[in-house]
Amino acid sequence: MTGYYDLVLGLIPAALIGVTAFLALVGLSLTAALPAGAAVAAAVMVHAMFVRAPVSDDVRGDAARSDRRQSGSSGRSSV
Repeated sequence: MTGYYDLVLGLIPAALIGVTAFLALVGLSLTAALPAGAAVAAAVMVHAMFVRAPVSDDVRGDAARSDRRQSGSSGRSSV
């Protein structure tokens, strides 16, 4: 089964080559089209690293435990 990050790995070169080729075919010079293609590929990488960052279940569990400690609720009654 193909996951999100598998698609990202395929989309990086596809975006670089595809956008560059499209812009070059439309009439933009190659020296102007290549940075545009690289910017799209970089945007895909930034999205994969920072917007939808890979986080393991252990890290999520640790974050949930630290949130409970900070809020002061330990799950026990104070009565």
